[in-house]
Amino acid sequence: MKHQENRKDINLKIKKARRLFILSCEIVVFNFLSILPVTAATEEPVLSVVYGQENANQWRGISDRLQTIGMKYCVISLSDVKSGADWGDRRVLFLPNVETLTPTQAIALEDWMSRGGRLIASGPVGSLSSPGVRQLLRSLLGGYWGFSLSDTEQIQAAKTKIPEWTNQTGLFGKVRGGVVIPNDMGTESPAVWNSKDNPAAVVTTERSTFLGWRWGTDTASAAELDNAWLKTTINHYLTALAPSNRTKKIAGGSQSCSTTVAAAPLVQVSRESGGQRGSSSPLSPSFTPPKTATAPIPRPLPIVKPPNSQEAIDQLEQAVRLDVAPNSNEPIDKNQAIALQQELENLIGRVESAHLAVLANAANVGDAISEEKQSSRHLNTYTPQSLKEQPTQLASTKLGALAMSNEQALAQVRVIAKNLPQLIAQKNYALARQQWLVAKTTLWQQFPIDRRLAQPEIRAVWLDRGTIVRAGSKAGLAQIFDRLAQAGINTVFFETVNAGYTIYPSQVAKEQNPLIRGWNPLEEAVKLAHERDMELHAWVWTFAAGNQRHNEILNLNPNYPGPVLAAHPDWANYDNLGNMIPVGQTKPFFDPANPEVRQYLLKLYEEIVTKYNVDGLQLDYIRYPFQDPSAGRTYGYGKAARAQFQKLTGVDPVNISPSQADLWQKWTTFRTEQVDSFVAQVSQQLRQKQPNLILSVAVFPLPEIERIQKIQQNWETWARRGDVDLIVPMTYALDTSRFQRLAQPWIASKQLGATLLVPGIRLLSLPTIGAFDQLQLVRDLPVSGYALFAAENFSNDLQKLFSSTQGRIQSTASEPIPHRQPFQTAAIRYTALQREWKFVFQNDQLQRSAEKISDFNNQAEVLRSALNQLAASPSANKLLVARASLTRFQSQFRVLMSQELKSNSYQVKVWENRLVTIERLLRYGERRVQLHPL
Repeated sequence: MKHQENRKDINLKIKKARRLFILSCEIVVFNFLSILPVTAATEEPVLSVVYGQENANQWRGISDRLQTIGMKYCVISLSDVKSGADWGDRRVLFLPNVETLTPTQAIALEDWMSRGGRLIASGPVGSLSSPGVRQLLRSLLGGYWGFSLSDTEQIQAAKTKIPEWTNQTGLFGKVRGGVVIPNDMGTESPAVWNSKDNPAAVVTTERSTFLGWRWGTDTASAAELDNAWLKTTINHYLTALAPSNRTKKIAGGSQSCSTTVAAAPLVQVSRESGGQRGSSSPLSPSFTPPKTATAPIPRPLPIVKPPNSQEAIDQLEQAVRLDVAPNSNEPIDKNQAIALQQELENLIGRVESAHLAVLANAANVGDAISEEKQSSRHLNTYTPQSLKEQPTQLASTKLGALAMSNEQALAQVRVIAKNLPQLIAQKNYALARQQWLVAKTTLWQQFPIDRRLAQPEIRAVWLDRGTIVRAGSKAGLAQIFDRLAQAGINTVFFETVNAGYTIYPSQVAKEQNPLIRGWNPLEEAVKLAHERDMELHAWVWTFAAGNQRHNEILNLNPNYPGPVLAAHPDWANYDNLGNMIPVGQTKPFFDPANPEVRQYLLKLYEEIVTKYNVDGLQLDYIRYPFQDPSAGRTYGYGKAARAQFQKLTGVDPVNISPSQADLWQKWTTFRTEQVDSFVAQVSQQLRQKQPNLILSVAVFPLPEIERIQKIQQNWETWARRGDVDLIVPMTYALDTSRFQRLAQPWIASKQLGATLLVPGIRLLSLPTIGAFDQLQLVRDLPVSGYALFAAENFSNDLQKLFSSTQGRIQSTASEPIPHRQPFQTAAIRYTALQREWKFVFQNDQLQRSAEKISDFNNQAEVLRSALNQLAASPSANKLLVARASLTRFQSQFRVLMSQELKSNSYQVKVWENRLVTIERLLRYGERRVQLHPL
């Protein structure tokens, strides 16, 4: 018996040892195959955690923290997500440190959340995604990652009232993270950074919570703080009262629950291969860069698949929701209520401003003003008799809305605006939002769309490579220029260098774009533009040397770096892991510190501006690719840059990190100066060849400090030095209020010297009337025009609307273009202002005294005379007189308009803005006169 017991004991030990051996083998196999085990789901999981390429190297820390919490969870592989169901049926989804989502995945996430799903996210979520994805994520998360903080900071409770569930111990402490920018509506910031202005560290909504640091990484935060936030947030969503806790599972979500993570296959990337993977297609050039040691030693990285250019971007843009969701009953606080009313007031102002411009212009061309005065207190409600006989077409006519006069519509909207506070006080939040959206739609339908209202302004459009290729010939290109000219466009940014290819046969560049066969689009475009009194500016990619998306069109190896880098691999730039193309991006870049690169680009641009009669040159990609130093993603380690920096400091930049503050600042400054000095060099050398050349730059409208850290683009310096004539920020937004928030800081900036600012408007998926609304905002702000991206999105509806409101007038001489004829533009724009004032005084319900009107007109006439004399024959003395007259008039303007200021402050501000525009045109003109004496 004892012997049998011993045998049983021995067998038991053998079985345990065998299990231990099997477990050890499993661990070895897991590690060998890069498969990481997670907690087995012995209980029903309520949480799904997303695993992707970007958090793969952080997964051990993430999974360790999750196991410490003791909560069961499922793992979702981001690459498998194609629909809302793929996000699973668990009630809470955790998205840790994922910076790239496709449009399909973002739309699927919105669908999943609309079914009751709750989202927790951390780190710069979606920051490397397309603009449409970022816009949608802002709506879903209640905010967005603004920028990384340079140092570790203390997270503390916000001083304002915070959600009760965040009033917990363990949620506050030292963290290295970034500023989260909350949306205006429905978002709370329970935790803030203990730094200047206390920016948000966490934002939360009924449906989501966004943590402003990389959860699960020891370099960002302690495990205890990470766990406290995640556990508290999950418990909040699981125990929240209805309607937040209205479902236990997500209807239609996949019930499968994977508990293991299979990492992407690892591929060794060597410097010798230049970061190239995969075989060349039959049509691709044989690309084997010479052996070089320019890049830092890379670590194994997963293959970066180029984004699919055919993804459902149209679906995405349609799926993007504005901050005001029609059926949401989320509470509206006092600040949000004020913002809602202010946005309506601004839109009312833009509609009235547009009508006033139409009426004043109509009166100027001989329309008699009706003696019958209408009852509205606002300035644009008097209608010339001829306009009554031929009613102005409103946007509502096209949209098929019920007939409603402008006065009726404005009255209806004012009632809605007046009633909003009452609805909010009654907690009828859904109805308040619905009424607000009705008001917005009603106002959009009141814009006058069949009468001219535009004054001389820069009306630019980017004519993209795809549209040029589809044109196919001079005849096809002529049709495009005919449409643009009819629509009043006066400046074309013509894509001339793209992905390392020129659009024309070059003696400098290696290869003309293979999609162009048998003709020279640049040569033809210059002729076509000038025949139509339009300017043509060559739009060139500066430091971006290739494009994976373009390779896909050409059926090339996705990682082909473009014809120039293929021939000169030592010109390439690299990230800190040895990649020409940073993970999650699509373009290799030149090294701006390389003298041979700079010489090549200067020679190429000189060829463009001397061989072809272009009016200007626009530098695009005049920067480094996007980086995030706090996440260990940096760029700029080309052979020349490393050698030069080491010579300056004695340190190879590959061996320093953001934690070495002084050295890192020197490295950032060094790279920024490479771009700064190149812009200065381009400006100086090309103006020597072509003194009348207009130089512009397409730039990112990020805050200056963040922009320098992320892309080393310091365009304020270029503007102040006078290196460039036009700054064109890509202020792309799907609604006017966001467009204004993006553009306003730069429009108001005092750091641009005499350089003109031209905001960019992205047409893709922007409603026709939405685009018009953004243009009207531009016309009401102190800027001299706009730029539209891009010609391929220039629809027939836009063509018709633009032709009516800003199209060329056949019976008059060509309008001046502000950047070419600033003094003439200033004089004409001022005359238009006087027409509006005259129109208002002639239809004055405020009963001014004749003496006040006479005093105003006398002062206005002094300024008109000074501007006209300067425009007719510019000189330093006449410029001095004009500027002095303008300054005196501006100082008295609010006194002269005191009555209008009480009744319509928006319009008075518009007039003040237009006077500022004239002031800026005079300053710009002074610089051009100094550059090119008359």
